[in-house]
Amino acid sequence: MIREVNERYHDVAAVTYDSKWGIDFGPIGLNQVSGKLEKVLGSPLPPLGRIVEIGAGTGYFSLNLLLGGACDEVVATDISKGMIDALNGNAKRLKLKVETHVCEAEALPLEDESVDTVIGHAVLHHLPDLDAAFDEFYRVLKPGGLLFFGGEPSKLGDRIANVPKTAAGRVSPLWRAAVRARPAPAPHEDGSGTEEEHDLERVVDVHAFEPDAISSPARHAGFTDVEVVGEELLANWFGWTNRVLEASATPEDVPWAWRQYAYRGYLALQKVDRSLLEGKLPPAIFYNLLVGARKPA
Repeated sequence: MIREVNERYHDVAAVTYDSKWGIDFGPIGLNQVSGKLEKVLGSPLPPLGRIVEIGAGTGYFSLNLLLGGACDEVVATDISKGMIDALNGNAKRLKLKVETHVCEAEALPLEDESVDTVIGHAVLHHLPDLDAAFDEFYRVLKPGGLLFFGGEPSKLGDRIANVPKTAAGRVSPLWRAAVRARPAPAPHEDGSGTEEEHDLERVVDVHAFEPDAISSPARHAGFTDVEVVGEELLANWFGWTNRVLEASATPEDVPWAWRQYAYRGYLALQKVDRSLLEGKLPPAIFYNLLVGARKPA
């Protein structure tokens, strides 16, 4: 059941996914993606060889890595045909050659030990059987290969993030009055998504993780050097506050100066998080968890 719901949701969401989440293909996108991997590795990004991206969506991770020369080949997989179609469209626009498959994470159409790196972003929390999925990742990785997943919701961090979300929702009428913005239309009226997409979004997540829960499937599969780190604390609070405020208004009414403030402020706080907080505070309190591991050589 959850597979069908996720497939339908992501088929519907694919049309506006890049614009909704501000996905960038270029220097900014590559810097964001490589920065996430480096947090787990604790070192500059090594050559990634042939990668397979699990739940690739529109290609945020894999296409940026290929565009920036960090990997040699990309195999992109997703259960959603809509997402794979969007990824293929992005690859064509960027003049990149990729191999794509519509398939489940637990049944990859790849040979044993055929890829150098397995990656994914915001996908593990959609998978009902993590043990089976990590067994499959182990199977397709070459000895010594790298595994990385990021953007996974932290159970405690998600609860903490509800504070700025709730506060922003309460003050949103005052904020709209201050910036002279009209209330947002219904989701299916403003072109940002359909009513079905917004209904399905509430039920597609299977997990919110504690650090041990996200690392144990990797260890059970046989991976070593398993590392879990937390990502985004101040930037997350700031980002969710602004996202909730902006979502309450008609998009064209949100001032350009506000958007610049929100965007630049978010990037600045990401740097604060990375330099002062990440790696020094317990991973569980951060909004996102990232996990890295290796297959024994």
